[in-house]
Amino acid sequence: MKHLKRLERLNRPWRAAAALLALAMIFVLAACGNGSRTPATDRGTDSGNGSTTARPDVNPSGTGDGTDATAMPSGTKTLVVYFSRTGEQYTVGVIDHGNTAIVAEIIAERTGADLWEVLPADDRYPLTYSELTDVAKKEQNENARPAYKGPAPELSEYDTVFIGAPVWWGDWPMIMYTFFEQNRDALAGKTLIPFSTHEGSGLSGFDRKLGSAVPGATIGKGLAVRGNDAQNRRDSVRSSVDGWLKDLGF
Repeated sequence: MKHLKRLERLNRPWRAAAALLALAMIFVLAACGNGSRTPATDRGTDSGNGSTTARPDVNPSGTGDGTDATAMPSGTKTLVVYFSRTGEQYTVGVIDHGNTAIVAEIIAERTGADLWEVLPADDRYPLTYSELTDVAKKEQNENARPAYKGPAPELSEYDTVFIGAPVWWGDWPMIMYTFFEQNRDALAGKTLIPFSTHEGSGLSGFDRKLGSAVPGATIGKGLAVRGNDAQNRRDSVRSSVDGWLKDLGF
């Protein structure tokens, strides 16, 4: 019995040391676990090679029909380019502020973007609706490239460019193809986001056609706004623009 008690007294220091060592290992493991966890707010879009991962709401030369509202990278600069017409327009009568111009100005106001209007170099477009549609159809049949007043803005300064126009015979007005083709290299590598004004045609494939015209660009989800709404229901249009911009990450 005395021998057993002596062994127990000898083992006590080793038991205490083992307990202290176990506690130390627990603290070390806990500290390592906390140090390797990345805060959700720090999980950015950097792919690790110096480039930014493409946002899920945009597709290279695609339709841009995603819905993820990933935030736009900070420090980007944005431009709104648009073509618009006044005079007699379908369902709204004679107007002195173009439908597309109204939407473009709302986008610029909401995003803080710069604004640039595509103006014909020789503006012979009729002010009456029926005659205007005839001219638009003739330009389309001839695959015309009407000149615009230049020069265009210094596009190298911008990361994202919103581009808008009225739908003419189910397509972009031909003057917009002049802009796309003359600035194809400058627009390549940027995010291009189309918008249209219409009276039933919707976006009319503006996104797909823009991707074909500028194959090196990333095409974002487009927005279609009725011209009648632009003229008479601007609060509703502002709400639609706000929701669209939120989906795009603005």
